[in-house]
Amino acid sequence: QVQLVESGGGLVQAGDSLRLSCAVSGRTASGSVMGWFRQAPGKEREFVARITWGAGSTYYADSVKGRFTISRDNAKNTMYLQMNNLKPEDTAKYYCVATGIGGRYDYWGQGTQVAVSS
Repeated sequence: QVQLVESGGGLVQAGDSLRLSCAVSGRTASGSVMGWFRQAPGKEREFVARITWGAGSTYYADSVKGRFTISRDNAKNTMYLQMNNLKPEDTAKYYCVATGIGGRYDYWGQGTQVAVSS
């Protein structure tokens, strides 16, 4: 079982930066994939970024590529999402996720709210 707890959300202005953190507890295999999804009010949940826990390989949605950076600190069992040059359309609740044995995103955190004003 894996538990995920996000933190770091808040209200910022367009162009500002935020760093989200995801504290991971429980068993995380080196082949696990962790990532971030977000959901804005009235919109479907969308993928933001992912990283492999062992190798650290990353992948980003086109909408955040070049502005967001996903990383992890294995020693601290923590994953991060550095968000730069934030835009109002980045406003959403951000969820930390992790894959289970079947490779699906079986584990989800409770979410942290990010609001970007213009």
